[in-house]
Amino acid sequence: MNQPLALVIDDEPDICELLKLTLGRMDVRTESAADVAGAKALLGKHDFDICLTDMRLPDGDGLELVEWMQSNAPGVPVAVITAHGNVETAVHALKLGAFDFISKPLDLGNLRNIIENALRINTAIQQDSKLLGESSRMHELREMIDRVARSQAPVHISGESGTGKELVARLVHDSGPRAEGPFVPVNCGAIPAELMESEFFGHRKGSFTGAVNDKAGLLQCAQNGTLFLDEIADLPLAMQVKLLRVIQEKKVRPVGASREETVDVRILSATHRNLSAMVAAGEFREDLYYRINVIELNVPALRERGDDVLLLAEHILRKLNGAASLHEDTRNALLTYAFPGNVRELENMLERAVTLCTTELITPTDLHMRDTPAAPSAATGGKLGEQVEDVQRQAIVEALEKTRYNKTAAAKLLGLSFRQLRYRIKKLGID
Repeated sequence: MNQPLALVIDDEPDICELLKLTLGRMDVRTESAADVAGAKALLGKHDFDICLTDMRLPDGDGLELVEWMQSNAPGVPVAVITAHGNVETAVHALKLGAFDFISKPLDLGNLRNIIENALRINTAIQQDSKLLGESSRMHELREMIDRVARSQAPVHISGESGTGKELVARLVHDSGPRAEGPFVPVNCGAIPAELMESEFFGHRKGSFTGAVNDKAGLLQCAQNGTLFLDEIADLPLAMQVKLLRVIQEKKVRPVGASREETVDVRILSATHRNLSAMVAAGEFREDLYYRINVIELNVPALRERGDDVLLLAEHILRKLNGAASLHEDTRNALLTYAFPGNVRELENMLERAVTLCTTELITPTDLHMRDTPAAPSAATGGKLGEQVEDVQRQAIVEALEKTRYNKTAAAKLLGLSFRQLRYRIKKLGID
């Protein structure tokens, strides 16, 4: 097996030597450069497995190099060495595409963790096929998951309740270098405020009444893996301050402990609430929002995903009862329903229908849909099935005319796959 190759970029000989020694002990070969020009030249000659660059260089800065590498060496994970406490620069580096950052003075344990994670990137298993959907929004989401999985930047996942935010978080974890580590999900709204510090950071025996043993916190349980903070908007302000420090310093102090412990954890978070509005209202700390929202993934509502609702419905039915199927009127009803509860509501709706339906053909009545406004594309009045087909026919014809009857371009315009468009044209009798 070939030794991994690292590129170290720093004009301070002492730092360069320290990084080379650390990498050498990890059986990683090293090339070094003292400036941006030298780094670019080496990146053009060798296939590096990791790059470590200082921020301040004689002919430029590390951020410029990070940005350049996204187009010229996109397969090389790059970590930026920043001044201690310079959080703004670290966040900027992550937004530009840096894999991670290292603060001076260098913590060798943290440095080794970062290097090990970077070297695991190329062997990470991609599992985003579990995220079903052929709509343009889902294709974009899968592409973003693939991109952010390679980074160690905190990711905030937004979206309505029931859209599948935890599934997205799991895919980010499973598709990245931490896939072999633990994935620890926690619902922030389900932990009593008085127990939060102990639950997150752990405690020592005797530190409070009821602490009969040492206990590892959620952060320690997620060591070398991912901590997923679901409904992070529910964290009390006092806990937000403590979480911010953990993210910045990568250290925790268990309740009753005299020393801090280093933790190597990637933070993913999610909420259905509008965090920016909460920041404006003083209900969520701006500095924490800035730190967890380095990259945002938005999970679309089911009503925004077009025909995906039918694909999902058929997938769910296969899991529940392979013999059950949807009546054509049921398919039309699903396409025009607004789904305020999103995918979770669809799952519950079909599970109830399969349980109570007296035949294997599920009708609209079996779904017991809530009395909600129809999806934006639906027509109102008249026979529902015919109205829906008229709207679809008109949209397809307009798209075909706009694209001079180029079906591939028309499908893209409509947010459909080519196969879906061809099926619709045949079904609706469009010449």
